[in-house]
Amino acid sequence: MPQRILIVDDVREIVQGLAAYFRQAGFETLAAYDGRSALDLARRERPDLIILDWMMPELDGLEVCRQLRRDSAVPIIMLTARIEETDTLIGLELGADDYIAKPFRAREVVARARAILRRASGALAPSSMLRGAGLSLDLDRHTAEVDAHPVDLTPTEFAILVALMRNAGRPLSRAQILDAAQGDTFEGYERTIDAHIKNLRRKIETDPATPRRILTVFGVGYKFAAAE
Repeated sequence: MPQRILIVDDVREIVQGLAAYFRQAGFETLAAYDGRSALDLARRERPDLIILDWMMPELDGLEVCRQLRRDSAVPIIMLTARIEETDTLIGLELGADDYIAKPFRAREVVARARAILRRASGALAPSSMLRGAGLSLDLDRHTAEVDAHPVDLTPTEFAILVALMRNAGRPLSRAQILDAAQGDTFEGYERTIDAHIKNLRRKIETDPATPRRILTVFGVGYKFAAAE
């Protein structure tokens, strides 16, 4: 069954143009032109991925992302005309998996969506489990447990955690983590990793302010605590 992409933007030409590229690439598409309609459609139709504009009437993209993350780990790519790094970090901290600045090329949006969907499908590694510090990752089922309790991770968060756990005890730079999470096809701000790490700590640490699983290595990046 074709995967479904929900495209959300208040500019109809953008939605129609992206929808045409996604359909040509073999996807089914859904469309919304404001944030409130996007929320309703996402919850009713459960798309495989959402392309979400930042600035929209009714509810903006950030609020849509915030509300969706209360009960869903659906992959989200933010579209934004705001180019300041601090602005994009806000979206990532709210749980977006990636962002693309306007103007953009439709084929790049499709390529990034494919990459995220591959991660979401568990196409990260051969059949195996990763365990350490009370955390378990099932790479086949793309699920995570913390102290035997399930935790919902976005595809990007899952990919980052896989990279860190595979290198437990070894510091990874932000560039190395970014490459593991997004692949070397796309450029991105290395500092966006900090936003994803912040989200991960909220989900997997007992006290995010004093983490014991994902540790900061000053001047380098981050590392996963060595197996206990």
